[in-house]
Amino acid sequence: MPPPLAYFLTWTCKGTWLHGDERRSVDKGNNKLGAPRLDPDMERETNARIRLDKYPFELSSEARTIVDQTIRDHCKIRQWTLIALNVRTNHVHVVVDCKESASPEKAMSEFKSWSTRRLREAELIDSSVRPWTSHGSTRWINSRFSLAKAMKYVNEMQ
Repeated sequence: MPPPLAYFLTWTCKGTWLHGDERRSVDKGNNKLGAPRLDPDMERETNARIRLDKYPFELSSEARTIVDQTIRDHCKIRQWTLIALNVRTNHVHVVVDCKESASPEKAMSEFKSWSTRRLREAELIDSSVRPWTSHGSTRWINSRFSLAKAMKYVNEMQ
C-alpha cells in the first residue's frame, strides 16, 4: 500500500465530549473503519461525568492561539507539512503530512504534549490539569478527494 497523503487528526478537550453524548462518539469497542458511532445514552454520559476528576476543560482565546502556534512550530521543526489546522474551544483538528517520519498516533501525541507544555509555560493551566482526552481520531488520507474533503471540513465547516 502506498504511504498516505496525510493524516486527519482530531482530539477533544477532556470532559467536553463524553461517551453517551447526543453528538455521538467512538469508543474502543467501535473504533473501526465504517463502524457506527455510539448511540446517545444519558446514563453512560452521566456516569462519565461523575468520573471526571476536574471540570470540563475548554480552551480560552489565548490558549487557542498558543495551541495553534505550538502545532505550527512543531511542524516546522519536524519538517512536516501542515495542510489544515483549526483549534476550537473544545477540540482540535489537524491535517498534516508527516513524510512517513511518524505515525498518526505519534504526531497527535507530540502535538498534545507540546501544546500542554506551552499552556503551562504561559501559566494558563497548572500541573494538575490534563487538558486532553487520552486519544483521539487518527484517519489516514489516501486520495486527493479525501484530502480535499478533510481540508474543507477543517477550514470551512467548523
